[in-house]
Amino acid sequence: MSKFLDRFRYFKQKGETFADGHGQLLETNRDWEDGYRQRWQHDKIVRSTHGVNCTGSCSWKIYVKNGLVTWETQQTDYPRTRPDMPNHEPRGCPRGASYSWYLYSANRLKYPLMRKRLMKMWREAKKLHRDPVEAWASIIEDADKAKSFKQARGRGGFVRSSWQEVNELIAASNVYTVKTYGPDRVAGFSPIPAMSMVSYASGARYLSLIGGTCLSFYDWYCDLPPASPQTWGEQTDVPESADWYNSSYIIAWGSNVPQTRTPDAHFFTEVRYKGTKTVAVTPDYAEIAKLCDLWLAPKQGTDAAMALAMGHVMLREFHLDNPRQYFTDYVRRYTDMPMLVMLEERDGYYAAGRMLRAADLVDSLGQENNPEWKTVAINSNGEMVAPNGSIGFRWGEKGKWNLEQRDGTTGAETELQLSLLGSQDEIADVGFPYFGGEGSEYFNHVALDNVLLHKLPVKRLQLADGSSALITTVYDLTMANYGLERGLNDENCAASYDDTKAYTPAWAEQITGVPRAQIIRIAREFADNADKTHGRSMIIVGAGLNHWYHLDMNYRGLINMLVFCGCVGQSGGGWAHYVGQEKLRPQTGWQPLAFALDWQRPARHMNSTSYFYNHSSQWRYETVTAEELLSPMADKSRYSGHLIDFNVRAERMGWLPSAPQLGTNPLYIAREAEKAGMTPVDYTVKSLKEGSIRFAAEQPENGKNHPRNLFIWRSNLLGSSGKGHEYMLKYLLGTEHGIQGLDLGKQGGVKPEEVEWRDNGLDGKLDLVVTLDFRLSSTCLYSDIVLPTATWYEKDDMNTSDMHPFIHPLSAAVDPAWESKSDWEIYKGIAKKFSEVCVGHLGKETDVVTLPIQHDSAAELAQPLDVKDWKKGECDLIPGKTAPHIMTVERDYPATYERFTSIGPLMEKIGNGGKGIVWNTQSEMDLLRKLNYTKADGPAKGQPMLNTAIDAAEMILTLAPETNGQVAVKAWAALSEFTGRDHTHLATNKEEEKIRFRDIQAQPRKIISSPTWSGLEDEHVSYNAGYTNVHELIPWRTLSGRQQLYQDHQWMRDFGESLLVYRPPIDTRSVKEVMGRKSNGNPEKALNFLTPHQKWGIHSTYSDNLLMLTLSRGGPIVWMSETDAKDLGIEDNDWIEVFNSNGALTARAVVSQRVPAGMTMMYHAQERIVNLPGSEITQQRGGIHNSVTRITPKPTHMIGGYAQLAYGFNYYGTVGSNRDEFVVVRKMKNINWLDGEGNDQVQESVK
Repeated sequence: MSKFLDRFRYFKQKGETFADGHGQLLETNRDWEDGYRQRWQHDKIVRSTHGVNCTGSCSWKIYVKNGLVTWETQQTDYPRTRPDMPNHEPRGCPRGASYSWYLYSANRLKYPLMRKRLMKMWREAKKLHRDPVEAWASIIEDADKAKSFKQARGRGGFVRSSWQEVNELIAASNVYTVKTYGPDRVAGFSPIPAMSMVSYASGARYLSLIGGTCLSFYDWYCDLPPASPQTWGEQTDVPESADWYNSSYIIAWGSNVPQTRTPDAHFFTEVRYKGTKTVAVTPDYAEIAKLCDLWLAPKQGTDAAMALAMGHVMLREFHLDNPRQYFTDYVRRYTDMPMLVMLEERDGYYAAGRMLRAADLVDSLGQENNPEWKTVAINSNGEMVAPNGSIGFRWGEKGKWNLEQRDGTTGAETELQLSLLGSQDEIADVGFPYFGGEGSEYFNHVALDNVLLHKLPVKRLQLADGSSALITTVYDLTMANYGLERGLNDENCAASYDDTKAYTPAWAEQITGVPRAQIIRIAREFADNADKTHGRSMIIVGAGLNHWYHLDMNYRGLINMLVFCGCVGQSGGGWAHYVGQEKLRPQTGWQPLAFALDWQRPARHMNSTSYFYNHSSQWRYETVTAEELLSPMADKSRYSGHLIDFNVRAERMGWLPSAPQLGTNPLYIAREAEKAGMTPVDYTVKSLKEGSIRFAAEQPENGKNHPRNLFIWRSNLLGSSGKGHEYMLKYLLGTEHGIQGLDLGKQGGVKPEEVEWRDNGLDGKLDLVVTLDFRLSSTCLYSDIVLPTATWYEKDDMNTSDMHPFIHPLSAAVDPAWESKSDWEIYKGIAKKFSEVCVGHLGKETDVVTLPIQHDSAAELAQPLDVKDWKKGECDLIPGKTAPHIMTVERDYPATYERFTSIGPLMEKIGNGGKGIVWNTQSEMDLLRKLNYTKADGPAKGQPMLNTAIDAAEMILTLAPETNGQVAVKAWAALSEFTGRDHTHLATNKEEEKIRFRDIQAQPRKIISSPTWSGLEDEHVSYNAGYTNVHELIPWRTLSGRQQLYQDHQWMRDFGESLLVYRPPIDTRSVKEVMGRKSNGNPEKALNFLTPHQKWGIHSTYSDNLLMLTLSRGGPIVWMSETDAKDLGIEDNDWIEVFNSNGALTARAVVSQRVPAGMTMMYHAQERIVNLPGSEITQQRGGIHNSVTRITPKPTHMIGGYAQLAYGFNYYGTVGSNRDEFVVVRKMKNINWLDGEGNDQVQESVK
């Protein structure tokens, strides 16, 4: 009662005053503070992070109260940087700070769900068939039943099931598919293992043990920059964000750092206080522009043109007119510029051919080991030498694979000549392809001859076969290609920057719209800074450049600039590509776990772009032909057919993987081989030659050669990354779709030569789609079974990033809510049920596996000179040489669960390794037996256990050189044998360090330097890619062993991309046939359709989060310019429709002056489950950003079996580009919510 009366006396209280009456001491009741104390009370704090592929990999405090997660805040206990560097924290963003909302929201998946129609059929089948496999067969072999539940995909209708029921159905479907069609018809898609590596490994391990197909992601997402493998033989390696602070000139080119790299942006702002100049290059006024000193706005898709012009300036001023010693020394030692190239005679001129090899010369320069893979140069004495470091020295001999400037034959020191100018035998006219005159109506072009003749200094050589050939250097070719006059009276070279000749600033101004003065100024400043600082100029680059069809031309333009200025491999300099959380730092420790390499090798891998292009039948609608992509100097008769033909040829020549692999169940082949008295390999070779067995890709729609079961986890494939979304709905899922175009049969397009055409494509190829997620995503809506997985605060896992050197844990702060489980527990349960259900159907089986020729193996030396196709009779079928490896794997299907939950014996029998080097793992296995205990009995008796996700994490940490110092020393020692130089000093100071899972839960731990990466984790230098190549003289994993500017593979030459060229965006021909076809009375206009990363979500995650929806506009939006909006009568926030021949979507318009005319942006990836009306075009619910896209693969990305151009999972292959796409935009008239509740409206036109 006294407290109640106190409230009435509050204003009558008198107390002592202070501060001249400005303050007063009162005795008041402070119980009101208890509300705040209770709100912020917590029982414990647990460290975790977010596995969302944002590259942030931030450490967070997760607060738990009464067994529930209440909120999260940023951790601030990262290990300190050195005194001259800012610390890593603060790290975090608003998206991450809102994650705890998901745990208890209505969006959370709580129980296993199954499509009602399927559940009803399953339960009825189980009554009739005691065997679950027979029950599944009775459903899926009945066409009407199968069609019934497939057509319901995407239309709701889920009901609660149980773990026992879903596991049995999934296992039965998998066993049936493996037994009937083959294990390669079971596939799984999960992206970016670095964001939660144990969770990825859980599904991949299960699939690999049963022989299923693991689908790639980095290439499919178009995060893979093919220019990186082409130039360095490296998938991607980049500086950590702290190294930005070491730079003194930064260009942010197509990378919106504050929006998409939020936790790292402080380094970008902090370095400006040191005086570093920053330049933004974006077509729109993006957030990065406000952090920079200058903003350049080239026309979208024309970045390579501007990079070429900048390179023109750099070469003219810093290599020719006033050569800088640092630059000259750098390109001589670390690039292929001194290497010799043979010229091929054409009609009145020559064309650049392949690089000269030691084997081309009479005595092979004394080289007996791999002489056809050893590149040749001329030294300062005018002698021919095969210098150390080329890929021929990597395999078959020891000690010469290094970048010491030595003759590979004599070992004597040698200095290589860059140019033949001044010592030439003659001057020759050499043709270079030019594509800059091919602009469509939407892009500017400069008309020049499509073959530009340049004058080059050449020498004439006598070859081993008795013929003679002209040769020149890559340096001389590069100077001519950039249009630089060197006193040779070359009419196609520029006398000044104002000449409108190919690749001058004046030429680029017409293509890009950027004033030539700005191009010259930035190029000059960038190079001058690099000269003075020895390479501390950097380009930060991202999806803005990498999502175009000719993405490798964009990237090679930037890479060339950096190479000309000696920036790659220097702290504070180089190429900083950030698209996707690609850096799985403890990779070599993770791979055996993920792909079950501890039990059986090899695993089945497939590049997703080719997979989905084939099986979602997007190839049936292809409008781009190979002929329009070829160089004007190519023999077009060699390149006939459809783009999918090139993919099929690549598969059978061993360049790309296949899935399914062969047109026969691979389990049957061994049985048939035994009957024939042959080995499975010999039988397969014989059958392929005869044609009795064919590659499945040649007959993709015969009813047997397509995927049957698909697992999706850690991904929103159908709501985020699925380019060609509507084609997936029709051909993979068999449900309603919004495709507006006609297939090749109806439009009279170019049909395939290698692939059987059927007038009616096969719909609904997938028999079962299983998705694991913690929320109801678009992919869940289209699945048959949805399994509730634990959130990032409810499971144990690990996370690394390319943005910093730390390894972070995901920790189970609380138990998984409701009936959700961690990914590890889910797949462990499926594996257990599979082992039970398969008895009587599958036992110990021999599986025939085809494996493409692998990068970082001796097999990458398979095809040294020309392209030969065994099926065309150009050579014999030799597995691993002219065709894929054909291998056998012994599978013990009833032991799948035992193998899943234990580490297999191959780690001790074969060892471990990565990127071409191997080491012994006996001591690590002994340690794991102590850490994880061992299996007491059964098929895995005595092997270390993998019962829990923490056990799996310990396996990764123990086996990886990045987290185990003893392994790091062994790995460096293994590399030293190849190079002949001791590199172990890079890890000996960390030899006794072993990082355990509990260690990283206590505090972020910095990883250890490893030879599987090209930078150093050191207290004295920030991580920078290529650092060990430059400072330890370790070769790049390329043909020349150096940074490869000249791509001499025959396909690269014939498609006109041996050297950097400008190629305008392709014409996908997707708007003309639909423009005005279904008019609603409003104006229509074709605009370029871009999908940059958004501010209020990470991919599709958080796009349905109430906190983020509140901060944004609360649903799908499309940005457009004021000019285009005015033309279309559209005002801000109007509902608009965006469509083309691929499909349609609806969204609200954001009209902004920051967007240039001619383009529109729909931030990736806005879900179709929030605030989305129906489409007037399709009469269906809206669509997503990928409803208007379709894949078009590029043949040069299919190359394999050729040094750095050889396949590796997520390393090289076709990519899912999408920014060349155009759409028709119009204002909607009728807003139909398709809910039958009278909420529809008519949107008036602007008068």
